[in-house]
Amino acid sequence: MLDDGDEESYALEFEEAALVTLGLCYLEQGRFSGGAYHPILRRADRFLRKPLQAALEIRRERSKMLMDLDKTICERVDALKERGLTSPYLKSFVVARINPIRFRPKDAAPLSYNEVVERMTKAVERFNPEKIRMEDLAKSGGAPEE
Repeated sequence: MLDDGDEESYALEFEEAALVTLGLCYLEQGRFSGGAYHPILRRADRFLRKPLQAALEIRRERSKMLMDLDKTICERVDALKERGLTSPYLKSFVVARINPIRFRPKDAAPLSYNEVVERMTKAVERFNPEKIRMEDLAKSGGAPEE
């Protein structure tokens, strides 16, 4: 049974803050593809210094933000598929392309969860599937078999 401690005091039990947020996504959508987002969230999501109930509400908001982002990403993936690009790594390819942490200097201040998801949302809105070529996908290691 969990007591009234803050979320951060349960870091050992929860392992990673990102897993809590992703778990809420999976509760809402059983086939959510959290693996595409986990490497980014692992670096941006932190345990909250709030009581568990308050932290849970924030986590629910975070999971909703992520699922909304995922809907837009799925639309871009579908557009790539319509263009004939087929790979099991299309979603990971799109997520990698919009990752705001990817080329961030190591000495830069870390981005918060909200900043990361907001930047990804803006980037995916600018993502143009028409500009993606088969070679781009091949360079990422996710080229379809001939």
